[in-house]
Amino acid sequence: MMAALLALSVSSCTSPPRDNSLSAEEKKDGWTLLFDGETLSEWHVYNQPSGVSNWKAVNHTIYCDPTRPVAPADLVTNKIYKDYILQFDWKLSEAGNSGVFINVLEDPAIPATWASGPEYQLLDAKHPDYSNLKKRPGCLYNFAPQANAVEAKHGDWNTSRIEQQHGKVKFYLNDILTAEQDFTTAAWRDTIANTHFREWPEFGKHTEGHIALQDWKKGYRLKTSK
Repeated sequence: MMAALLALSVSSCTSPPRDNSLSAEEKKDGWTLLFDGETLSEWHVYNQPSGVSNWKAVNHTIYCDPTRPVAPADLVTNKIYKDYILQFDWKLSEAGNSGVFINVLEDPAIPATWASGPEYQLLDAKHPDYSNLKKRPGCLYNFAPQANAVEAKHGDWNTSRIEQQHGKVKFYLNDILTAEQDFTTAAWRDTIANTHFREWPEFGKHTEGHIALQDWKKGYRLKTSK
């Protein structure tokens, strides 16, 4: 378990210049890198510590390659996190669909990251699901529309932030608050009971766990950056 300030910090020719390192001030403030720009050493395939996936480090980005002949597999952090701020930059190819899961319980009895971890939705405006207000980027996936309307930048980098303290979570997209939820309340448990997630007994019950990057399916590309 770790309380921390976390960053996926990368750079590419299409993002603001970053060096995948922390300044002295950032280190003093407690920031920890989850990506060094070169390797995925802080990550592994869900339920498969030595598993092969479509994810790789390319041009200082964490890149999900849809052309690889490998079955989709989500990446999870090696460590478990509880109270933290996670900041990352991301962009999707046209009609792309992905997400970042939090409080993921890694267990062979649980088939996927989404079966335990709530999702910060990532979605391109040209994806068919974009018409569903509960699936817009920055939403707590399938639970509520954006708290404040904001459009993700199509074909460009977006900045996201996830803050969790004592089970209370806030999502931000390009510095706009998009979701807020207390995972410790009876109201949250009642909300789960009215969705298809009720079929998964561990879903949304945890206030600590792994952070995961979703490899939804072939046909999209996800890059992440600080």
